[in-house]
Amino acid sequence: MRTLLKTCRLYGIVDMGYTAPEQVRERTCALIAGGVRIIQLRAKGLPLPAVRELAVQVQQECRSGGAIFVLNDYPDMAAELGADAVHVGQDGGTLDSVRAIVGPQMIIGRSTHSPEQARAALAEGADYIGFGPLFPTGTKPGRPSIGLQDIAAVQQAAGDMPVFCIGGINGTTLPQVIAAGARRVVIVSWLLGQADIAAAARRVIGQLPA
Repeated sequence: MRTLLKTCRLYGIVDMGYTAPEQVRERTCALIAGGVRIIQLRAKGLPLPAVRELAVQVQQECRSGGAIFVLNDYPDMAAELGADAVHVGQDGGTLDSVRAIVGPQMIIGRSTHSPEQARAALAEGADYIGFGPLFPTGTKPGRPSIGLQDIAAVQQAAGDMPVFCIGGINGTTLPQVIAAGARRVVIVSWLLGQADIAAAARRVIGQLPA
């Protein structure tokens, strides 16, 4: 899975803030059909049984479609389900503590919001990072945007570790993000809001550097 991770350019998130439970399988399949090969379930604030039920659905479709399944938060649940990856925020504890729960094989991603946090995640041994939010975004209300000026430096510092830029990226802002040095992106609300998610994902992937 780490080999597949290195090839991923567009990171999809099935975010329950923008997705009804009955849409989860359909949207996961649409992302996969569009060429997305890493997909996260983000189900903030839902009861754990509901998160688990949704996670099983996304995981099943990812396994069928050859995509990496990422669970946002809940390392214990990720380990129980045998998820491919778990993603944790800055308040998710040390990566050593997460690794102790999920084991040596699982991919661990970390959210970072500054070059300093990005370097710290690299030193901790993260398998990939999210870097942002680049622009204001409803997905993270109240979190200040960090702009585009540090993307190239963070990319350089990260070396081979995948850096997925995130936050307010859409069809309009994507060219600016690429021009600033981004090679990989996460797109959430804009992508989920497209009438044809698969076609939109293919267009985005076609614009990203190979």
